[in-house]
Amino acid sequence: MARPKKVEKKVELTPEISILLVGHVDHGKTTLTQALSGKWTDTHSEELKRGITIKLGYADSVFYKCPKCETYGVLNICKDCKSECIPLRKVSFIDAPGHETLMATMLSGAAIVDAALLLVSANEPCPQPQTREHLMALEILGIKDIIVVQNKIDLVEKEKLIENYNSIKSFLKGSIAENAPIIPISAQHNVNIDVLIETIQEYFKTPHRNQSADPLFYVARSFDINKPGSSVKDINGGVIGGAMKEGMLKIGEIVEIRPGIKREKFGKTIWEPITTEIANLMTGDLEVKEITPGGSAGILTKLDSSIVKSDSLAGNVVGVPGHMPEIIYELNFKPKLLERVVGAKDELLVDQIKKGENLMLNANSTATVGMVVETSKGIVKIILKKPICVLKRDRITISRMIGARWRLIGWGSLE
Repeated sequence: MARPKKVEKKVELTPEISILLVGHVDHGKTTLTQALSGKWTDTHSEELKRGITIKLGYADSVFYKCPKCETYGVLNICKDCKSECIPLRKVSFIDAPGHETLMATMLSGAAIVDAALLLVSANEPCPQPQTREHLMALEILGIKDIIVVQNKIDLVEKEKLIENYNSIKSFLKGSIAENAPIIPISAQHNVNIDVLIETIQEYFKTPHRNQSADPLFYVARSFDINKPGSSVKDINGGVIGGAMKEGMLKIGEIVEIRPGIKREKFGKTIWEPITTEIANLMTGDLEVKEITPGGSAGILTKLDSSIVKSDSLAGNVVGVPGHMPEIIYELNFKPKLLERVVGAKDELLVDQIKKGENLMLNANSTATVGMVVETSKGIVKIILKKPICVLKRDRITISRMIGARWRLIGWGSLE
């Protein structure tokens, strides 16, 4: 069945909330993102070739409600009665990869969102390894607003569908999502998308934002928008994409990017913060004068585009000079380890962290690796390969190399 075309009518709304789509590989996250926004987020050449999400994908959407039919959708004209629909709010979707080798990317996405859709395929046993791992990641990072989406209902008979639903309920018991609504859909055939949107509107309330706080913007991507052969007068500065955590940023402000770029000085590797001016701000395709927490955004800077290409600034923090977190090269924190390894096929117990081992740490949108140099009285000291900028309240997830994969084993915060 052909999907109805979206009727274009400019609605000057900015995103109020960011929603992450997570779940096992090939459970329909990117297809659902397209059903909710009209945008296919797998655009990287390797993603198109392999048919899986590798990078974080972004898409904004305006939700509408028909005043006559009282149905929800993403079209401003009701597909049933043809009435003009009422815009409700704009949301940002972030499509995270589900493959087990890309857990760090998923964790980076989880750091910049308010809520999550956990996708479970109706035609596979529940839970799959990354279904379990992603739910645990949401729990560790404190993302409590979760809707479970039972996708691909068109591929199974009613009895199997009910059996799968009961498996989902059993899996969720005792977790942060135990009381989360479970919405059966077919993203491929646009079935029950209206019900899902209605549920998002009901369960995912727009959080209160502290716009007077020191601004903090987490960078998830950075890239060059200039086309080859552009004349000098048409060259734009580099773009950084991500989300505001708190505060506000405006066009024309001078901002600092930390930890910055890698330099070699006197035989040592250091990171130098970068200072630049905000040339323009975007939310989706809309130019805005300021950005606040609530959705993904892009900052057009006056940086040389060579500095930002190929996501080289991903994991950085943007803020006002003199009001930013410190750059941390050595991490001292008290880990809280899980009882069992999450995401592995076998039931493996989590061993205590040992001196000399390497761990992967995710702090906000940053992924880094560090070596444990000391363990004493429950405190672990780690020398980081790439420094991080975090506050004491931020949770840092810990993953250990088990077999050939990084596996989530716990979390911690600064001491």
